[in-house]
Amino acid sequence: MQTGFIGAGKVGCSLGRYLKESGVNIAGYYDRSEKAAEEGAQFTASAVYDDLKVMAEACDVLFITVPDRRIHAVYEELCTYSLDGKILCHCSGSISSQEAFPGARDRGACAYSVHPLLAVSDRFGSWQELVDAFFTLEGEEERIGEMEALLEKAGMRYQIIDPASKTLYHLAAVTASNHMLALISAAVEELVRCGFSEEDARSALTPLVTGNVRHGLEASLDRVLTGPVERGDVITLKKHLTQIDDPADRQLYMLLSGRLLKLAKRKNPDHDYTELEAFLNNV
Repeated sequence: MQTGFIGAGKVGCSLGRYLKESGVNIAGYYDRSEKAAEEGAQFTASAVYDDLKVMAEACDVLFITVPDRRIHAVYEELCTYSLDGKILCHCSGSISSQEAFPGARDRGACAYSVHPLLAVSDRFGSWQELVDAFFTLEGEEERIGEMEALLEKAGMRYQIIDPASKTLYHLAAVTASNHMLALISAAVEELVRCGFSEEDARSALTPLVTGNVRHGLEASLDRVLTGPVERGDVITLKKHLTQIDDPADRQLYMLLSGRLLKLAKRKNPDHDYTELEAFLNNV
């Protein structure tokens, strides 16, 4: 099968190169920016398309790797051409294949989303990180076996999910990625208040953050849990709150502590957390 990419940005270039290195036939790139298409094609040793219709005719699989807000517009343009027998894919984490490509089946096409659980941040460097990324696949049952074969040829680890679960799935990704950055940002600010430079604060936190996350994901989140909530140490929690001026940040601290309490109870089922639970409920 010939695979083409509409959109030569970070995701399009990264995924195209990763698939190319895995032996998938990459036909080439189409982009509103001719320069971007040329760079994507050069990066994957493939062709440049300056006509979307020609690309649609040449490819069996079309990855629409444009920003989320433009996916539907690109699809509408594709609908002016024949899509019979085509496989349409996008890489958005938040939009289902049905939302992005309504009526695709009526046009003889099958629609899918293929999303990497990875923050693709570098147009020409992130493809190497995709080797370790986990992917999700959702879409039409009719040809999903062909999509699985494509992912397996590339050596991808993946999970098929229901289109109805797409928003919940994206929530999990945002919680683990974007919300984690928010928490690290708060920790950096707190160390800066202690006298650290921002650079030194990030450096100091790196082994703590990466080690704790790695151990928690490799073993069990409750097993690696430490700290005042796990100990039921209400005095320390009260001290922490004296250092947080912003009411929203205080609320966040309490809500996260409540979440940690659930893990603590799993780890220590015989421990009495009555005092801590009362404190979290009453503040």
